[in-house]
Amino acid sequence: MSSHAEIFGELLRHFRESACLTQEALARQIPCDRSYVARVEAGTRVPQDTFAKKCDEVLGAGGVLVRLWGKVDWYPQVEHPDWFRRRAEMEREAVALREYQIHVVPGLLQTEAYARALFSRARPAHEAEELLRARLSRQARFLTDDGPFYAVVLDESCLRNVVGGPAVMREQCTHLLRVAERPNIHLQVAPANHPGLLRPNTSMSLIRLSDGHEWVYSESLDRGHFSDDPAVFARHSQTYDVLRADAPSALRSAALISDAREGYEHHGQASAGRGDMDQEQLQRRQRRQLRRSGSRVRRPRRPRPRQQDNP
Repeated sequence: MSSHAEIFGELLRHFRESACLTQEALARQIPCDRSYVARVEAGTRVPQDTFAKKCDEVLGAGGVLVRLWGKVDWYPQVEHPDWFRRRAEMEREAVALREYQIHVVPGLLQTEAYARALFSRARPAHEAEELLRARLSRQARFLTDDGPFYAVVLDESCLRNVVGGPAVMREQCTHLLRVAERPNIHLQVAPANHPGLLRPNTSMSLIRLSDGHEWVYSESLDRGHFSDDPAVFARHSQTYDVLRADAPSALRSAALISDAREGYEHHGQASAGRGDMDQEQLQRRQRRQLRRSGSRVRRPRRPRPRQQDNP
């Protein structure tokens, strides 16, 4: 039996082929990578709602793809690590999520390239792809126009710790700026040069479920930690609210993210420039070595003119 993701992919392929477009041609009009289109059609990639809307528009599907996307329960299509499954289930029911993150961008806001680079550091390729698929599947609910309220405070280290190289970081910064424009997402950055900020000593999430139940979630090296103790939640909630109040505004935070992105653009240009210089220096060394190793031909000495005797 085909999964919901596979049915969506088959329907997308049908409309694409009916429009006489290749995967690459469709990707250019979205825009996205051709591989993204290929994985969605194969049922191995959970598409975002913006992707479904753009495909529906480009392919003239008359709203079919958008309606199907909204009816599909994407979460059963993936497997989460055992210790994280409970958190993923909470996200399915959450009406509000407040989060503070250090070192890396939170999973709900990661690009595919950023998440893949993280998982590929210490895991075999097949396992990394499974974890990547699980992570991206969690994003769909929060990246819709009517998604749950999501407030995020990023420690500046999230923007400065390089994951996957400058190109990946540029794309990640661009993605942060884009999602921060959504009405349900509020994004702030806690600068490193702001010592007065009261920061938690670890990443944490404050989750409110549809039934009013509230949870504090944090992670250690290999497991997640949950607490629904009202006193614990109140204490962490107060810490978080003070941090949000004292951190730069969303507008100023967007400027900080833009500055980080510009830095990665310059880094890439500088690297390219250094590569050209290194190549030129290498060619110079090779030319010098050729000249040194080549045999020298001794030129015949010209006879010196004879001096005439004085009379």
